[in-house]
Amino acid sequence: MSTTSPLPGSSIDYQLLLDCVHCGLCTAACPTYVETGDENDSPRGRIYLMRGVIDGRLPLDDHVRGHLDLCLDCRACETACPSGVQYGKLIEPFRIEMEQLAGSKAKSDDWFHRYILFGMFPYPEMMRKALIPARIAQVLKLDRLVERLGLLRLLPTPLRRLVQMLPPLKAAEPPLPAVLPAKGKQRARVALFTGCVSDALFRHTNWATARVLQENGCEVVVPQSQGCCGAIHFHAGSSQPARELADANVAAFDLDECDAVIVNVAGCGAMLKDYGHHWDDADRSRRSDFAAKVRDVHEFLDELGLIPPTGRLDLTATYHDACHLAHAQQITQQPRNLLGQIPGLTLKPLPETDLCCGAAGTYNLTQPEMSERLSRRKLDNILSTGAGVVVTANAGCLLQIAQQARRGGHRLDVLHPMDLLDLSYRGLSLP
Repeated sequence: MSTTSPLPGSSIDYQLLLDCVHCGLCTAACPTYVETGDENDSPRGRIYLMRGVIDGRLPLDDHVRGHLDLCLDCRACETACPSGVQYGKLIEPFRIEMEQLAGSKAKSDDWFHRYILFGMFPYPEMMRKALIPARIAQVLKLDRLVERLGLLRLLPTPLRRLVQMLPPLKAAEPPLPAVLPAKGKQRARVALFTGCVSDALFRHTNWATARVLQENGCEVVVPQSQGCCGAIHFHAGSSQPARELADANVAAFDLDECDAVIVNVAGCGAMLKDYGHHWDDADRSRRSDFAAKVRDVHEFLDELGLIPPTGRLDLTATYHDACHLAHAQQITQQPRNLLGQIPGLTLKPLPETDLCCGAAGTYNLTQPEMSERLSRRKLDNILSTGAGVVVTANAGCLLQIAQQARRGGHRLDVLHPMDLLDLSYRGLSLP
């Protein structure tokens, strides 16, 4: 057993637990409680469980672990809480210490975490190479044949889920250059964070983001030695590799040479902004300085003042609030402000827009049953709007919603806000 304390939770400021007055206003915002109705699957219930373990009143058994592992860490409870409970600062360190205590029984100590989630996902070049067979299969329609013949059932469940999540892969695009010049009068110099999974599957969105920034007078610098933000490891309870990835990113970005570090993925943005408080060591101040410069692209452009695009997009769309944008970063109106400036675009409100779609990073691969329930619920809400386009600002949400729509036989275009803005600036229509 590899641990420095007999029970998890030793690193948590106990006062953070006491901030919860158990009023229950968080329960309606919690996706797992909404689905199960089990108090143990609510934020206040999980806080009670964590406090019980820390106090020595509850054993850390499989029952307790199960309820804590089922949490999506969407942090919708933080938005709903009138007492300002910082739930993320409770569940994240507790689960890390819970994993450390588990040793060889840790949920992340299996082949899927070791070789796929930790061994491949954080490395975009490795992911791109791994996707070559999938790209060929899609071109030859072999993927549909394999699906029809039921051959996917032969794969282990998480691997089968991963294959089913793959979207129609776009033509490979070149990597972003180190510098892209501003168009017109330069208003800012920014560094673009490109991510790992997002760069492997959504490089076209990174290009769109860079072009939109250029159109708004931003010189865009793309540090070539940057890497994964560390969220994949951190949320799976693997803290040390996450810290190493964080420190590599801090070293890759020259903060003195840019006005902001721009990120277009909600989950990555939340992780980058939290670099300053996740690890209390000698490098904490450097991580805090980095975190202070991080801006979500919608947040940044809304503050800068968007230069309105002129190309018409006669589309009816609905916007889904990605959890780590709406709740972790408290960014909700800014994407709508930007989308509202696209000529011809009609944006319809989405019922339960801020309820998690079930993606939650790698949650859809590790907790497939609950993820599927939430995904179906999200799709039903989307269909109720009558929109043909779904817009959301997180790679996981894009994959999750698109996959659920495909499975249901529904024709939906699922896009990032930067994709639509880029089309409007370039005078193009949706393919």
